[in-house]
Amino acid sequence: MKKVALHNLGCKVNAYETEAMQEMLENAGYQIVPFKEGADIYIINTCTVTNIADRKSRQMLHRARKMNPDAVVVAAGCYVQAQEDKQEIDPCIDIVIGNNKKQDLLTILEEYENKHHAKETAGHNSVFARELIDINHTKEYEPLRLSKTGEHTRAYIKVQDGCNQFCSYCIIPYARGRVRSRVKEDVMEEIKRLAENGYQEVVLTGIHLSSYGIDLEEPENLLSLIQAVHEIGGIKRIRLGSLEPRIITEEFAKRLSSLEKLCPHFHLSLQSGCDATLKRMNRRYDSREYYEKCRLLRKYFDHPALTTDIIVGFPGETEEEFEQSRAFVDKVDFYETHIFKYSKRQGTKAAVMENQVPEQVKSQRSEILLALNEKKRLAYEKSFIGKEVEVLLEEEIEQNGRKKLAGHTKEYMKIALDADKNQQNCIVKVEIENDLQIIH
Repeated sequence: MKKVALHNLGCKVNAYETEAMQEMLENAGYQIVPFKEGADIYIINTCTVTNIADRKSRQMLHRARKMNPDAVVVAAGCYVQAQEDKQEIDPCIDIVIGNNKKQDLLTILEEYENKHHAKETAGHNSVFARELIDINHTKEYEPLRLSKTGEHTRAYIKVQDGCNQFCSYCIIPYARGRVRSRVKEDVMEEIKRLAENGYQEVVLTGIHLSSYGIDLEEPENLLSLIQAVHEIGGIKRIRLGSLEPRIITEEFAKRLSSLEKLCPHFHLSLQSGCDATLKRMNRRYDSREYYEKCRLLRKYFDHPALTTDIIVGFPGETEEEFEQSRAFVDKVDFYETHIFKYSKRQGTKAAVMENQVPEQVKSQRSEILLALNEKKRLAYEKSFIGKEVEVLLEEEIEQNGRKKLAGHTKEYMKIALDADKNQQNCIVKVEIENDLQIIH
């Protein structure tokens, strides 16, 4: 029985795929072990969204090789897919598995083992496997499936892959390909199986979730998928991954608000609050339109949690443009803002734009927005003091020397409660007495 250690980097789609590969391996008789010394096979599901993600991917691959020089090191996913044109590959890697090839993991490992054995018999010891497709021209949705996840209460469900937007800073369309949607029946089957196994909350996720269904032969869209999932017994909560602002229409917001299982937690991608910067980014909205989408959500949901992403230091971003962006973030009143310093990605339009912003300036602007984020987050959380919320209890933690159960509200605030361990995976109603109950 071979021992396999897996490590995931990057987004929730990557996390889903890593867990699907793990389940595939377990069902085939492999032993899953922690990512430390002693594994026979190390599988790193890589990320390439930023330079930091690239570096972390390389570091984990080298760490695997160092932990066991004789192990088989597998590099899967976006980092290696984005480098498919490169002839040379890092020598610490034995097997490269690109996107849409993870479904073939077991066959790839078996074929590698056979080739390796044949090489050893012949007196050679160098074997390398490279499994990459032209991801930019495939129309196939990769069929991976789950019946359980690492989390015991919440399951992330991949329903879509790829992106057609081509924002000027983003490498992901080149690493993930064009939009490919999972058929609704397959999504429903998986969620029903997870509900039977005790999961109460599902998070619908994808590379560009708002595009769900545009490529399917039978007309589908994200709203119809959410409505179908809402009818599945055992599922108490539905949460959505990142959305593009333009999907939020009056009808979309109104229909969602009628679904009691839907969590009022919306991550609307912004990237900048300055219209000139948005245009250079090739984002397909302006700040006025974005603000209207936030207004619609607040019209139909009571105090929803609105979260977003912001890039600072995009090429050409002046002090005036940054201030416009900061002021807009302040105006919207997000619950949380995830701040990223612009990362140049080779092959994108932004990489060759003039007026690249110095790293020191990016860091200064990032600090300003981080401080604003902390202020807004605390204000949103304090607004719930004295209110009754529903908490899905997920895990036991220790707080100030006492054991407590922690879980999330529908708005995704993490709350710590004095509760019995047997209440894990239960939804309880509680009044938030003070901000000490809220975990950061």
